[in-house]
Amino acid sequence: MLNICRKFQLRGTILSCQPYGRGHINATFLVHTDQADYILQRINHSIFQDVPALMNNIQRVTAFLARRDPDPRHSLHLVPTLKGGGWLEEEGEFYRVYDFITDSLCLNAPETPNDFYQSAVAFGSFQRALADFPAEELSETIPRFHDTPDRYRALHQAIREDALGRAASCGPEIRFALEHEADGAFLMEHLRAGRLPLRVTHNDTKLNNVMLDAQTRKALCVIDLDTVMPGLAANDFGDSIRFGANTGAEDEQDLSQISLSLERYSAFAEGYLTACGQSLTPFEKETLPWGAKLMTLECGVRFLTDYLAGDTYFRIHRPGHNLDRARTQFALVRDMEAKWPEMNQIVQSLL
Repeated sequence: MLNICRKFQLRGTILSCQPYGRGHINATFLVHTDQADYILQRINHSIFQDVPALMNNIQRVTAFLARRDPDPRHSLHLVPTLKGGGWLEEEGEFYRVYDFITDSLCLNAPETPNDFYQSAVAFGSFQRALADFPAEELSETIPRFHDTPDRYRALHQAIREDALGRAASCGPEIRFALEHEADGAFLMEHLRAGRLPLRVTHNDTKLNNVMLDAQTRKALCVIDLDTVMPGLAANDFGDSIRFGANTGAEDEQDLSQISLSLERYSAFAEGYLTACGQSLTPFEKETLPWGAKLMTLECGVRFLTDYLAGDTYFRIHRPGHNLDRARTQFALVRDMEAKWPEMNQIVQSLL
């Protein structure tokens, strides 16, 4: 990888290049020079099949953010190649380099309630800073990524084909999904009717995509911009809740452990709306609870679809793993529905 490093405009003499982090999609390396540190990534083009479009999105968004806030710790900064490009194509592989964000930390799970609040501030600040960016000019790096009705079309196909004869073993899960199909269209219908604006969205709003200041534990910026594309603010909000406010693991087999933590939900809603509430429309803010419910429902539908199709997309570690994941998501939807008045009241209290 040292030869790849030398093709970027790095300051100083390169001392080392070592594997870094726990990412499952791209190969990531920490590069040390005698003057600075950098992050080198080899982009997984089997998942992101249009790397130029992906990198164009990232270049435009990071440049826009840097103009709004020049602090190098408040957004990712791409290091140009020796030829001045934003990424390098070499022997069929694609590479990019970011400045390393100094004095920062990244968490896989919140260690304090403030950690989850700060992740909300980070994603809310990202949304606010990009509020007047023309979202329609960005490419869809994963087409129809959060188009829930399209996910239902895939589920119907998987049920019809029943490739491995598994449909009979998950009748309750199929019924639950189909009973909620009308709900699944709620946000997309309002988008198509013009009642919800298209936004620049992150689309992977997990805590481990937020950099915190190592000393103050306050939000610095969001990272992993591969899925930045046009979308709905409610979806970014909702995916954070789905992942971070669940009291159990995503693949928990004991469904009694699954519930929505209203404490975490409230903390995230407060942080998010404190950061970007003024840049969202009144109706967008009202749809935030819907984002939580529909991102959870959509994820369950995707797990169930993959189980019926033979576990061809999500990596599994045991038989029935994707069915367990679907059951967990649907259990969380049920708990959200039981707590629906409280979820709406929390958001209303912050408006």
